[in-house]
Amino acid sequence: MTAQHKKSGLAATTLAAVGIVYGDIGTSPLYTLKAVFHEDHGLVLNTPNLLGIISLIFWGLTLIVSLKYVTLVLRADNRGEGGIMALMALALNSVTKNSKWYFPLMVLGVFGATMFYGDSVITPAISVLGAIEGLEVAIPGLPNWVVLLVSAIVLVALYSVQRRGTAGIGRWFGPVMVVWFATLAVMGVVNIVEAPQILAALNPLHAFRFMLENKFTAFIALGAVVLSLTGAEALYADMGHFGKKPIRAAWFLIAFPALALNYMGQGALLIMHPEHVSNPFYNQLGSWSIYPLLLLSTMAAVIASQATISGTFSMTKQAIALGLMPRMRVLHTSESEIGQIYIPAVNWLQLVVVLIGVMIFQSSDDMAGAYGIAVTATMLCTTVLTFFVTRYRWHLPLVLCFGATGFFVVMDIMLFSSSTLKLFHGGWFPLLLGAILFTGMMTWKRGRHLVFENLQSHAIPLEDFLQSLFVAPPTRVYGTAIFLRGESDGVPHALLHNLSHNKVLHERVVFLTVHMMEEPWVPAAEQARVTDLGHNCFQINVYYGFKDEPDIPKVLVQCAELGLPFEMMETSFFIARQTVISAPGGGMAPWREHLFVAMSRNARGAADYYQIPPNRVIELGTQVEI
Repeated sequence: MTAQHKKSGLAATTLAAVGIVYGDIGTSPLYTLKAVFHEDHGLVLNTPNLLGIISLIFWGLTLIVSLKYVTLVLRADNRGEGGIMALMALALNSVTKNSKWYFPLMVLGVFGATMFYGDSVITPAISVLGAIEGLEVAIPGLPNWVVLLVSAIVLVALYSVQRRGTAGIGRWFGPVMVVWFATLAVMGVVNIVEAPQILAALNPLHAFRFMLENKFTAFIALGAVVLSLTGAEALYADMGHFGKKPIRAAWFLIAFPALALNYMGQGALLIMHPEHVSNPFYNQLGSWSIYPLLLLSTMAAVIASQATISGTFSMTKQAIALGLMPRMRVLHTSESEIGQIYIPAVNWLQLVVVLIGVMIFQSSDDMAGAYGIAVTATMLCTTVLTFFVTRYRWHLPLVLCFGATGFFVVMDIMLFSSSTLKLFHGGWFPLLLGAILFTGMMTWKRGRHLVFENLQSHAIPLEDFLQSLFVAPPTRVYGTAIFLRGESDGVPHALLHNLSHNKVLHERVVFLTVHMMEEPWVPAAEQARVTDLGHNCFQINVYYGFKDEPDIPKVLVQCAELGLPFEMMETSFFIARQTVISAPGGGMAPWREHLFVAMSRNARGAADYYQIPPNRVIELGTQVEI
């Protein structure tokens, strides 16, 4: 590939990254300063305080986004993949399963993931609300229910088109967001020219002076300042889609300069016209610009929301593969892009929760408290997990690891602590969502472990069983039988049932075990391993990463290269359908056992999940007590 082709490829990927990665943080100017100077905070609007706030925002973008995420955290890739789930898997692989850190790291990763879910619920609500609130500037005295109704219509339309995928409209995301960032930059420059004294905010001493002079009021304001940093986690989560270079180029060349200029411009506007504090964003260019800005900001808000919705689908798929959620129906919306998926259950449930959030808070100002706590909690979890990766994966000196992550831990704790002050003013919302999801994930993880222990305790060793079976072999019939069995399971229950009721064994018997690895991808050539057990019986071990698409028929085609060809019309799949029963004195509290039983009954079937043709499947029931 020529240097020119490489440059054009990087430019195209950078353009796409601007659209997907920075939609969330790119819409933060809609509501950040408005939330900082909300009357509930008691912060006086004057030039020293404005310089302090703008300085905090600028240096927050510099230190947390530029230095922490773009420079440090992007290095912690799991075979090219990023995000809290990939980072958790990387951290867990850095320590042994018997390590004292293994379970705490898993809990921390799961908690961070649940906070990301909270973020993904609030982002569409606050972004769309913040954009549509421009109507209140255009039409003074407009009833709030009109803003809520228009916001709800936009959100319902957005979630309704998810099943069609983003392949058609996705190509416009980048250009629209480039126009958005260019508009932010231009508006910022126009206002900076009017009040160039705002440029003094580049001096970090203004941020320190603001914190020292305002003390507790400044600490409260930090909970709103963090709104300017929302979306930092998204750039890490999207690393697998675009790579590090385009994400870094898009940040330093487009997003960061535009955001810095616009926040400076809004500060300059408020120095000259403090009466515009109710909505500084829409007042930057005067009344003529409100409707064009309303249209552009709504498009940007939809793109920001789309990025978090797609991220939720991807996160859910990873959680299923890592054994943290029951199997769900996953649909592919693109024939060429395997990462473009749609999960109906998640889509509609998320829409319901988003609309509930809109109706509860009714404004972007009131929702700001809920947003901050979700974002800062995920940031803190990411920093702690990064420490374990740098120390135990990269084996860097302890002093260097503490130095690289300790500074950010202190900052994250300050931002999280400030956000918790909003616990009773919206902060409870993502925490409640996170608690529900955390309980569900940990219950599913624990329940599956109890099922595994039960099956293992009653398991009959496969090799001993086959040896005794062929002392007086049963009648063998034409065709191939594939029996799905779990990791470390003995003889599959489906095989025992088949022998007990039908008294026959197929001409060729294959035992198939799927292993989910704590890494994103397993190369296709390494996904299948075949072991000859004798008597025309075989064991196939299939290995998938948590971002791989499970496809058993595809793996069976690959087995031909390993000396084990399959003819699908002559192959039957025998699957044991487990019915989990809650027994007294089990391994979990009764209510958790009943929750696990309910989740098991509604989980997607193994045949469907592994894309096995339904007309080749025979299911045999078995009961498991926990």
